[in-house]
Amino acid sequence: MLDPKTLEDFGAKMSALLASSPAKDIEKNAKAMLGGMFAKLDLVTREEFDIQALVLARTRDKLKALEARVAALEKARNGE
Repeated sequence: MLDPKTLEDFGAKMSALLASSPAKDIEKNAKAMLGGMFAKLDLVTREEFDIQALVLARTRDKLKALEARVAALEKARNGE
């Protein structure tokens, strides 16, 4: 997985190099190309990922509780 800090550093270095050269158009094209590539990927932010991880953890807890409840009800029904 790509580290956002690494991408920012790379972008800053490219900007510094290109600012001192007549290749400003290359910078625009490179940014557009990278932006297009990232837009095609199904990426999520760290915040979205963390939220979904919490939702999944809560869902697992609820599932365990429901499984225990069903097991207790089945046990009571069977007279055990």
